[in-house]
Amino acid sequence: MVLSPNKKQAWLLAIRPKTLPAALASVLIGIALAFSDGINRFLPAMAALLVALLLQIASNLANDVFDYERGVDRGERLGPVRVTQSGLLNPAEVRRGLWFTLALAALPGLYLIWRAGSVALWIGLAAIAALLAYTGGPFPYGSYALGDLFVFLFFGPVAVGGTYFVQAQAASGGSFSPADIPGHVWWSSAAIGFLITNILVVNNYRDIPTDRTNGKKTLAVLLGEKGTRIQYLLLLAGSFLIPLYLALFTAVHPAVLFVWVLLPTARRLYADLRRLHGKALNPLLARTAAFAFLYATIYSISIISFAYLQTPPF
Repeated sequence: MVLSPNKKQAWLLAIRPKTLPAALASVLIGIALAFSDGINRFLPAMAALLVALLLQIASNLANDVFDYERGVDRGERLGPVRVTQSGLLNPAEVRRGLWFTLALAALPGLYLIWRAGSVALWIGLAAIAALLAYTGGPFPYGSYALGDLFVFLFFGPVAVGGTYFVQAQAASGGSFSPADIPGHVWWSSAAIGFLITNILVVNNYRDIPTDRTNGKKTLAVLLGEKGTRIQYLLLLAGSFLIPLYLALFTAVHPAVLFVWVLLPTARRLYADLRRLHGKALNPLLARTAAFAFLYATIYSISIISFAYLQTPPF
């Protein structure tokens, strides 16, 4: 089927490209940590990247159509255009796109299951259940102050730990277990998990007035504007304190402290959160996502570079 230019633009809006780099950030850190620990398995790493990308697209499509069907997306929406609510695509089209994307994700997912066993299967099933239940099903947990927790868990420990695990399991020939994942991996996963959670924090901070009207009880609605700003600041601070802890008290190379070059950028992000309201927060939402990816890139390059320098080439 050949799509018209308008349809192509609608699908591009539906997949929300600006969210995709943040979806890859956690996997990048998992790959870098595995490399620094002497684990280098290219195909499992690339499969994990592809699964993360496709599941993020599926999540965006699910949120688009499920929020529309539940009546959450209305004319007063402040966020980026939703294709179902705006009529650019009908609900059936978006649902088909959702299931097609999940089917695509299953292909690299099956490879990971083959290489890493049942743990990879359960991670994949849990991730699919979480993305569908965020705005869909009988208990859309994103509307009951649980979205922040689940975003942190799946973009932090699950994504980073899972990426590390599938590579280590492939390298060990099947003898590696989740209990063998070292502590610095979990600490690193928390750092990037904090930053990706902040994307949701900005989104929900912007929507506090409309969410209150629609009866949507996000954590931002419960905390209020001041409390949500504090949450954003604490998550930012945690992402910088964790590398300091790792550099001082673990075997992780102090190169992780290179992420501190981003402190001025973090300060500007927080200042803009305090200053902006409503639709003016949409650019900050994109900048927060870009910040998470830039942080992950610097973090990953730093530890990979120093691990490579410390490893004799022959």
